[in-house]
Amino acid sequence: MWLHRRQTLFALSALFAGAACGFRPAYGPDGGASALVDNLRVTAPKRQDGFAIAQRLEDRFGRNDAGRYVLDVTPSIQRQGLATSVAGTTNRFRLTGDARYALRDTTGDTVVRQGKVTNFTGFSATGSTVATLVAERDAKARLMVILADQIAERLVIAAEGLPT
Repeated sequence: MWLHRRQTLFALSALFAGAACGFRPAYGPDGGASALVDNLRVTAPKRQDGFAIAQRLEDRFGRNDAGRYVLDVTPSIQRQGLATSVAGTTNRFRLTGDARYALRDTTGDTVVRQGKVTNFTGFSATGSTVATLVAERDAKARLMVILADQIAERLVIAAEGLPT
């Protein structure tokens, strides 16, 4: 019981210390993401991975086709076998993905932020053919969510001071 009270007290003191040092929530008013929230249009390749990454970014920032900023995202995925059985069949795969992105300000058509993020996921191929295909599709979807979240984090950090 005493430990729980100490943890609560520590959490509250950390919250007040953060507020005292000028901490502002990223998605709050005047936060780092305020310039991008509901002011962004995401463009991605018209493929399943492009749709998944664009959807996740729109979940984070909202969608506005007439917004001031356009985020161009180009994902790519490489598949690599990891575990091979004695019979020579591959039982586990790794999907390594990267996504290049460029945030453009449409008022001057200038690139204000750009970069590349990389990550990976894996899936098992020990089940039936259908189970393997579903596992691969799920791993690709998870990879696009991870890459989109990495892009969102970098944009929120870098968006401080962007005009709205």
